[in-house]
Amino acid sequence: MEELSSIQKIAVMAMPLVFAIVFHEVAHGWVANRLGDPTARDLGRLTLNPIPHVDLIGTIIMPLVLYFSTNGQFVFGYAKPVPIDPRYFKDPKKGMALSSLAGPGINILMAVLFSLVLRIIFPAVKESGLSDISGQALFPIALMLSYGVLINVALAVLNLIPIPPLDGSRIVYWLLPERLGAAYYRLERFGMLILMALLVFRVLGAIIWPVVIYVLYFFLGQEILRFLIQYLLS
Repeated sequence: MEELSSIQKIAVMAMPLVFAIVFHEVAHGWVANRLGDPTARDLGRLTLNPIPHVDLIGTIIMPLVLYFSTNGQFVFGYAKPVPIDPRYFKDPKKGMALSSLAGPGINILMAVLFSLVLRIIFPAVKESGLSDISGQALFPIALMLSYGVLINVALAVLNLIPIPPLDGSRIVYWLLPERLGAAYYRLERFGMLILMALLVFRVLGAIIWPVVIYVLYFFLGQEILRFLIQYLLS
């Protein structure tokens, strides 16, 4: 099989990326709604329609810039954050932690589902390649599923980093005593600057990728992971 061009990679990446970040945000709002906060529901944000969630910078421009600037090695994006009002929760710290955990949780669930389907169709893809109609049909599906696993795992791992305002910070804040939690959360005003600095100096990738590769190996196995690296990360 020939290597994919950048345009082909973007074509198979776009849908998994959009739906990974949309499901991530909807999961935040859905759990918040279940815990008593109707804010996201009342604003029409508990929908899987991507349009209300798309952020011009985070959903379109940033992924493309990162893709081309890293030669396809690192892609990250985000949707418009789903609004959550912790005043509706009986326990605001716990409510924020649980609704925050829902985002990475749904990404891991999606990665598991995609990996199961990929394991089912991969033998046929490997056997036929592009030599017949079934191979030509299954190959792009396998690529999209592979990207789906990769993006959802990476998004979950990234968001579990305990740097405010990432989801992991809500969980840490819940576990900390009140005084330490308040001091810790003062970092939120600098959170995006910290993340950008880690990205520019390639520390973020060094933190994320070993974990991502390990999880991918666990989900996919060596043979499918080699396929993913060959066609998506080369």
